[in-house]
Amino acid sequence: MKRVVVVEDEALVRRGIVLTVDWAGVDCTVVGEATNGEEGLELVRRHRPDIIVTDIKMPRMDGIEMLRQLRAEGSDAAVILLTAYSDFTYAQAAVKLGAVDYLLKPFHDGELEEAVLRLNRGGEETGKTPVRPGGIELPAGAKSKYVMETLRYISEHYAETDMGISQVAASLGISEGHLSHVFKKETSRTLGSYIADYRIQRAKELLRDCRSKVYEVAEQVGYRDITYFSATFKKSVGVSPSEFQKQSQAD
Repeated sequence: MKRVVVVEDEALVRRGIVLTVDWAGVDCTVVGEATNGEEGLELVRRHRPDIIVTDIKMPRMDGIEMLRQLRAEGSDAAVILLTAYSDFTYAQAAVKLGAVDYLLKPFHDGELEEAVLRLNRGGEETGKTPVRPGGIELPAGAKSKYVMETLRYISEHYAETDMGISQVAASLGISEGHLSHVFKKETSRTLGSYIADYRIQRAKELLRDCRSKVYEVAEQVGYRDITYFSATFKKSVGVSPSEFQKQSQAD
């Protein structure tokens, strides 16, 4: 079995990855978990895993810096990045350091297993773990310039209430149908669902800060109707925005 280390600062996400992913089904076992890049470094040095599943944006040390240090030390572990961020800099840095795949958060059931299977298939074809620092193309799910431009556009305009598929397509100079097809083909996500999930993730970050009221957070992530925002948030997260904020204060 391949050994896996999981590095993720959000406790619920990390435990979900460790406990709910069918690791045995993809011939893997989790040998350690960490809450930031510094802890991740120590775990990887200690356990020498075959696969590292890591968030990009974390306190104390992010996933890119952790990976940079590990590569400098000679680690050739395959890396699957988890990110809700779409800046080209992250993708380019990850590619140069040999990341073999990445998933856009929040990812759906089965997506991480699929990423591991893709990795395993690549290893079988080449006879080794498919890590080629500095010499690989963009990871699966990010090969099209349209997809990358779309992710960047969303990260810059998600607060605009009229931002949607038509606006994104117009900014790229292509049809909505073509953009939707390319995005779904390369990410296995519909563009509309990704936009909604991205806004909810940003809302969670703002609600954790506890300085903004719920209606202010709704406006800051592009929702005019607070009732619709609350219903969408609860459907995605499982609790209402106000309940989520109270839980964050208690933590």
